[in-house]
Amino acid sequence: MSHPDFDPEYVFSHHHATPEKLAQYEAIHEGAKRFAAVILANTPRSGDQTAALQLLRETSMLACQAISLDGRLTK
Repeated sequence: MSHPDFDPEYVFSHHHATPEKLAQYEAIHEGAKRFAAVILANTPRSGDQTAALQLLRETSMLACQAISLDGRLTK
């Protein structure tokens, strides 16, 4: 079974990082670190704080995934 908008061979293979992509990953990570610091400094320790930090982590990972895959799920 196949899907026209999702190529497992493309998505689940290694994508070499170019110098440009490495700089983009670094920008995403630095922004996430700064926002994590804002969350930690301005919210009480709680389940909501933990959830916010987990979602920030997921957001950062998805943004890096978009860079790695050049914004697509097929070749």
